[in-house]
Amino acid sequence: MKLEEFISNYDKTDTIVLLEGKRNVLESEKEKLIKLGKLLTSRTTKMQFRSGNANGSDNFFAQGVALIDKNRLEVITPYTGHRKKANNAYKTYSLDDINLANEPELIYQSKSNKKTENLIDRYVDGKRDKHSIKAAYIIRDTIKVLGAENIKPANLGIFYDDLGNPKQGGTGHTMKVCEQNNIPVIDQTIWFGWLK
Repeated sequence: MKLEEFISNYDKTDTIVLLEGKRNVLESEKEKLIKLGKLLTSRTTKMQFRSGNANGSDNFFAQGVALIDKNRLEVITPYTGHRKKANNAYKTYSLDDINLANEPELIYQSKSNKKTENLIDRYVDGKRDKHSIKAAYIIRDTIKVLGAENIKPANLGIFYDDLGNPKQGGTGHTMKVCEQNNIPVIDQTIWFGWLK
């Protein structure tokens, strides 16, 4: 997908584009993530951007968006106050404010991450400890894609992935939820070309 095609297809009212990825970003590529956030925000007018407010990719993409227009950036956090000082978003949704009992499809798709499947049940049942909090991050990742009550679903995901070990961890879960729900996904093999 070329940049012009992306803009033509997605710069529409109510479009949500995920900008996120791995926590570990190569030093030589950090500036590219900031540059993409700036480029997309300056070349579009209507689309909104969504992140999980994590350290690394999420932070670098968000910095770029915020330099142009932080009012087009929203984040979904695993709990209230998550990385509050680093949060550049105009709008923040916390998992603490979402009634998970009303979101059975969200819970079902979160359980597709087999490493945290049992922890998700514990978290939804109200058990909060150092183990069940891991489930909050996976549920948050699923919400970023599917949305929830008063949170719109995403239309496309732009990711910074570990190309040597792709689609692993929370980033991999988010990408897989996108793909399972027919939401297009692109990674740096495509969007690096947009920066030239």
